[in-house]
Amino acid sequence: MVNLYLGLVLFGVSIALMLEAGLGLSPWDVFHQGLAERSGLRFGWIVIGVSVVVLLLWIPLRVRPGIGTVSNVVVVGLTADAAVALLPEPAHLAARAAFLAVGIVGNGLATALYVGAGLGPGPRDGLMTGLAERGHSIRVVRTSIEVAVLAAGWLLGGTVGVGTVLYAVSIGPIIHVLLPRLTVTGHRPAPITPERS
Repeated sequence: MVNLYLGLVLFGVSIALMLEAGLGLSPWDVFHQGLAERSGLRFGWIVIGVSVVVLLLWIPLRVRPGIGTVSNVVVVGLTADAAVALLPEPAHLAARAAFLAVGIVGNGLATALYVGAGLGPGPRDGLMTGLAERGHSIRVVRTSIEVAVLAAGWLLGGTVGVGTVLYAVSIGPIIHVLLPRLTVTGHRPAPITPERS
């Protein structure tokens, strides 16, 4: 349980670091930011709202949420908003790059912690794995969804940049290294498809 909540809080902080860096976000967060820009709502509330909508898409897929799923919906968005309010906005490129790097590594560590806890997939992970269990390739499902949310987010005004590319190429290897080390004994995590990669 400690790993779950530590991971979810760290996930929210890592998103805030990437937001403050302003160098590009993960595909889902480009979408969240675009919706926030257009709606005038806080980023974290958008994350929570999108999570709820994605959970509704689980119903026909018959994917069962766990305590980790419900906690993910609430904790990540609230933590991201709190961290954005507390973090300084870096002015120099070197500081922005440092925020981005720490954000990406922190995101990978956070994902390994909460997935390794084995207490339920995040909303976006559950959607992808649920669709894959219906006979679709996880690679095709994940790529299709993330290209769609990235394109929609960019059209809405979300930040796409070098950070988006760095996130895409590094998040998988980071989680691959950390997940086996952080998986709680007796729990088998769902197949990993990083939440907002």
